[in-house]
Amino acid sequence: MTRKTGSFVHHKCCTMKKAITLSLVLLVFIVTLKAQHSVARLWNEATLTAIRGDFARPTVHARNLFHTSMAMYDAWAIYNEFGDTYFLGKTVHGFTCPFSGTTRPVDVKAAQEEAISFAVYRLIQHRFVNSPGKNTTFPWIDSLMDSLGYDRNNTSTFYKRGPAELGNYLAEQIIAYGLQDGSNEAEGYQNLFYEPVNPPLVVEVPGNPDMLDLNRWQPLKISQIIDQSGNPIPGNTQRFLSPEWGQVLPFSLQPADATIYNRDGFDYWVYHDPGPPPLLDTTAVGGPSEEYKWGHELVSVWSSHLDPTDGVLWDISPASIGNVQNYPTTVTGLRDFYDILGGGDAGTGRSLNPKTGMPYQPQWVPRGDYARVLAEFWADGPTSETPPGHWYSILNYVSDHPQLEKKIRGQGPLCQDLEWDVKAYFALGGALHDVAITVWGAKGWYDASRPVSALRGMAELGQSSDPNLPNYHPGGLTLIPGYVEVIQPGDTLAGLSGQYAGEVKLLAWKGPNFVEDPDTDHAGVGWVRAKNWWSYQRPTFVTPPFGGYISGHSTYSRAGAEVLTALTGDPFFPGGMGQFYCKRNEYLVFEEGPSVDITLQWATYRDASDQCSLSRIWGGIHPPFDDVPGRLIGKEIGVEAFAFAEQYFNGQKVPHEVEGFHIYPNPTTSVVQIDLEFEGIIPVKVFSADGRLVMSLELEFINKVAFVDLGTLTNGLYLIVGFAEKKERIFEEKVLLLGG
Repeated sequence: MTRKTGSFVHHKCCTMKKAITLSLVLLVFIVTLKAQHSVARLWNEATLTAIRGDFARPTVHARNLFHTSMAMYDAWAIYNEFGDTYFLGKTVHGFTCPFSGTTRPVDVKAAQEEAISFAVYRLIQHRFVNSPGKNTTFPWIDSLMDSLGYDRNNTSTFYKRGPAELGNYLAEQIIAYGLQDGSNEAEGYQNLFYEPVNPPLVVEVPGNPDMLDLNRWQPLKISQIIDQSGNPIPGNTQRFLSPEWGQVLPFSLQPADATIYNRDGFDYWVYHDPGPPPLLDTTAVGGPSEEYKWGHELVSVWSSHLDPTDGVLWDISPASIGNVQNYPTTVTGLRDFYDILGGGDAGTGRSLNPKTGMPYQPQWVPRGDYARVLAEFWADGPTSETPPGHWYSILNYVSDHPQLEKKIRGQGPLCQDLEWDVKAYFALGGALHDVAITVWGAKGWYDASRPVSALRGMAELGQSSDPNLPNYHPGGLTLIPGYVEVIQPGDTLAGLSGQYAGEVKLLAWKGPNFVEDPDTDHAGVGWVRAKNWWSYQRPTFVTPPFGGYISGHSTYSRAGAEVLTALTGDPFFPGGMGQFYCKRNEYLVFEEGPSVDITLQWATYRDASDQCSLSRIWGGIHPPFDDVPGRLIGKEIGVEAFAFAEQYFNGQKVPHEVEGFHIYPNPTTSVVQIDLEFEGIIPVKVFSADGRLVMSLELEFINKVAFVDLGTLTNGLYLIVGFAEKKERIFEEKVLLLGG
């Protein structure tokens, strides 16, 4: 069933529609979008639709969003009088996209729209050809092309002919770039080296007796795995998603940002390396090991907040939520940042809306409803577009706001919708792609455990608080009265014969076994055996299929928030308030709720990001030490990526491959003459056939002629490359040297 909630469409479950009905719905939606939005927005919505129907792979879809955004930006920029392309006619990470220019069209906007449409259409066709949702995606994009009046049978890449061909060419080049960018797209993004060290945890069975290393990631074994987009996954054991993604070619990340580690013959690139998380020492009490216990136990304590009937009410308006002033920079500092018993972080809220000058109105709701809604809303976006897609949805929500002035950094002239969208998508896409590379580089190398494995694993050991109590073990759980206790004889959890007496119990969400009908039941909170603790997720999902440290949600969200802050020149949502409405008893998926109508509210983009971070703790997915490093790194990436994108907005167009360029004689015995429609000095480099730089010089073109003496080199094939000031190639040719 699909329900409209706020500005988004929320999928309660994955019910297949008849094809004819779906086509009509798509057509109506496309017509509505066309009347209100730029062609870039139309194609962004098409990309998000494709992502919603695909497997839930945040790394892959951050890359898809970046590449489609790159295509849109370049297809716009090549025809625009100001600004420069990023990929078209450039060399990016050693990959050259040749381009010798095109004539300026009479109708520039029409040419931009056509080139954008063909480029993204071809990219979606390629990237989602094996998607389980392609029967929805492909009719959508076909209908969109038809509604725009384009001939989708035109597959020519002869870009001098016109914008359609340019779009096809740009897509072809981006596809070629993607096949060598380190993602292993050609083999379905499969891992080449990574192997888990722990045997799987069978989550339907209490305990975790087979875990070998509580500090390393453990796959889950689930009778039927269904990802967060609702797609059944073959097999019943998780496979780590993208542990080698640190080697994927980035946007603004620099080699100096990376630390390179090696394990089992593979180099793990970790950008913005946060250092290791706290590790559990199972041989002694004390030291950093206690931070491991505290972090995971905070997750279990916050699980006790997930009951809307416990009588705890919170004001969830910006008057009380958000406005975090400082973040801890040490693991021990986390204890002062989070309220382990009550929930939440150090945000102080705001008394006044700076846009209206009026106080933010309180919104009192059960804490249990608020925490459950957060866990679901932020899990993968309200329509399962994965976290990077979610921030595109937030960007679109902001762009639609009537109070938004579409000025880059809030300054200068107003942007037309098309210019605003292509620049915004390009900057956001680059940032979120860099986040995926950074976060999953860390996840692959640090290979850290998740709360469900850690809590059940420590419960297997016992308790570490009192040697005089049963089941003492230095690696066991720390007792917290009222939240983490020992099962006493006679306790209802002790078992019919008292076999569980002495084990540890947790006050927590009771789990999916207490939800018979998700439309009418909620599990509530109660005491559970620690060996049987569940994250607040569907029983077919439980926890994501990759290591915990660091939090992707925290990093994606903070980077997205920083990009929107820089883009708009304002940390606040338009009007000082962003909102998302969740209807009573219609929003939650795997249990009934919320028990009251709830409107999530954020004053600033950073407030929204911080709320997303907390949602992963209430959802049972991340301990605090996964969260804060992600917030801090996301801030760096967001700021850097926007500044990196902005240089293309403001830059002079770099000359593309120059027509009239010629090198002769070829083959040569020593000296070659270069004819070029240019006067002045150009840096030139000569590379050997194996890619080594063998000569670097400054050539002065006088009367459009310069000479290169190759006589000092040995016989062979050489590549002569001329560069513009921004180190972009403007000409190149292979020259065969005979007799050097």
